[in-house]
Amino acid sequence: MADLTITAANVRPATVNASQETGIAGASITAGQVVYKDATTSKYLLADADLLASSRAVGIALHASADNQPLTVQTKGDDVTIGATVVVGETYVVSTTTGGIAPLADLSTGDFPTILGYAAEAGKLKLNIVQYGVAKA
Repeated sequence: MADLTITAANVRPATVNASQETGIAGASITAGQVVYKDATTSKYLLADADLLASSRAVGIALHASADNQPLTVQTKGDDVTIGATVVVGETYVVSTTTGGIAPLADLSTGDFPTILGYAAEAGKLKLNIVQYGVAKA
């Protein structure tokens, strides 16, 4: 499989059991990209499963933001509209592509899995982030 192809204009927050937080972007970020919070600056950066620190995703950007500008992130919640075609029943994770979302099977040895959630219906994810903090064997 491959990373989800997200249409940023179609990203919508969940309306049920949703949690959001707002902070400052530390890079240019597009709606639908996965972010983590930098331990030093407390700014949101694009998540990436290649490195432990950047694999620790906290949520999905709900709108575009430039470096040093406000950003709202959905951290959990049922049925976030992700702006992409998803496979119902598939588990999705932080990709090895910066800011991307991939099916779990796309990760390989040495990648740091962080589960984002699963597709419960077409175009939507049940967002429930689980950070493992260990490399895949």
